Amino acid sequence: QVQLVESGGGLVQPGGSLRLSCAASGSIFSINAMAWYRQAPGKKRELVAAITSTGSTDYADSVKGRFTISRDNARKKAYLQMNSLKPEDRAVYYCNVEVGLPYGRSADYWGQGTQVTVSS
Repeated sequence: QVQLVESGGGLVQPGGSLRLSCAASGSIFSINAMAWYRQAPGKKRELVAAITSTGSTDYADSVKGRFTISRDNARKKAYLQMNSLKPEDRAVYYCNVEVGLPYGRSADYWGQGTQVTVSS
């Protein structure tokens, strides 16, 4: 089994910064993509940023230029640096990890979520 633990959420003023962390542990053969999603009240969960095992990244248009995703393969961690935060960034942020399994299979795991609130 794989566990994901997120940290770093909280309350920040507009224009401020936060850094989210996601630590993966358990029976991990390999980690393929790591990603951050968010879900605001009354809205569907959406992809915020993703990073492949080779470091290629992808971002939602709404966060491009403000958020940066990174990963530490040795520590099995993913990070999301969020700068210039806006009230509309308020949401629960979830870490998602695609774990590689033998014989070319893979499995998705989710963290429990961490709340980010942007308010003055």
